[in-house]
Amino acid sequence: MSFVARRMAALSTAITILAVCAGSAFAQKKYDTGATDTEIKIGNIMPYSGPASAYGTSGRAQAAYFRKVNAEGGINGRKINFISYDDSYSPPKTVEQARKLVEGDEVLLIFASLGTASNGAIQKYMNVKKVPQLFIQTGATKWNDPQNFPWTIGWQPSYQSEGRIYAKHILKEKPGGRIAVLYQNDDYGKDYLKGLKDGLGDKAASMIVIEDAYEVAEPTIDTHIVKMKSMNADVFVDIATPKFAAQAIKKAAEIGWKPLHILNSVGSSLGAVIQPAGFENAQGIISVAYLMDPLDPQWKDDPGMKAFDEYLSKYFPEGNRADSLIVTGYNAAQTLVQVLKQCGDDLTRANVMKQAANLKAFRTTNLLPGITMNTSPIDFAPIKQMQLRRLKGERWELFGPMLSAEVGG
Repeated sequence: MSFVARRMAALSTAITILAVCAGSAFAQKKYDTGATDTEIKIGNIMPYSGPASAYGTSGRAQAAYFRKVNAEGGINGRKINFISYDDSYSPPKTVEQARKLVEGDEVLLIFASLGTASNGAIQKYMNVKKVPQLFIQTGATKWNDPQNFPWTIGWQPSYQSEGRIYAKHILKEKPGGRIAVLYQNDDYGKDYLKGLKDGLGDKAASMIVIEDAYEVAEPTIDTHIVKMKSMNADVFVDIATPKFAAQAIKKAAEIGWKPLHILNSVGSSLGAVIQPAGFENAQGIISVAYLMDPLDPQWKDDPGMKAFDEYLSKYFPEGNRADSLIVTGYNAAQTLVQVLKQCGDDLTRANVMKQAANLKAFRTTNLLPGITMNTSPIDFAPIKQMQLRRLKGERWELFGPMLSAEVGG
């Protein structure tokens, strides 16, 4: 071999080695705190105790779903380590638990923590730390603010949008109605109230005869219900979490008050609210849905509902099938799994947020037909559609068209 040929061969070999090295560099796994070759640490904060303890079921449902995922091999070969703490629905406790998860347990992200005030208390902290605050379990409109809070993203439809939908229904069914509004005295309650007033427009001032706020520390809201009946209201907009929603239904029946009763979706679980309040007391109540109701017979042969039933029997047998909080937690967990799958071997916090903002026509197994999740770098509201439903007998019946849940939609 000539000198030139030997030099060319050596150069070719060097180029080949360089290409191989470059290829392996591009394929290199990337991790931030909370992720390894074998594990992904996920943090969660739930009110397992306190006035909103009914919501703890959702956290238990998520834990059960992640057990299922792990039993089936994990996500891209990695098992989920789900660490969930109780904050008793108390914002100061939420701050304490978030710090523990981020700085002590060193989770990759915090997922599906519950409560508007609770998540609001940690939103700035999560964004300063640049730790994803993913798929929050509250519909506050402020979670869709990627410009100011790029590390926080919601999941369910917004409360303001839901309030607007109720307003349109009231204007159609009771255009001259006298409306009584019960709402929780925090950002959650005020968000719904704003949406309702925006939807009523100029008629809000004349139609709303009382706006009555309750505090989460109150043991009962009976006096509020009595006051509302005394105002001769024939429409009752009930913006309450499960404990207080059940109390409102029972007390209204007890005193013989029979208004058009509209119940916010977050307090409409059959198992956690309607059943304890008494089905006989809740007939005709109006709410909305975006997920299938496991008790609705029209879904009994649906593949997604069959998968949900298999999950319940194998991984969460103690779960009450009538409790919609279980199907909510189950579907929220599926959304996180999709994001982590899209991350591949790039499990950095920045990539987690990038993928969370890149859901395209994604469907979890129990979304109502026609609903898909879509996000983008300027749209942090995954679910934007809902349908009205009415309680009849011991189940909800859907009615009317699919409605836009976008503010102004």
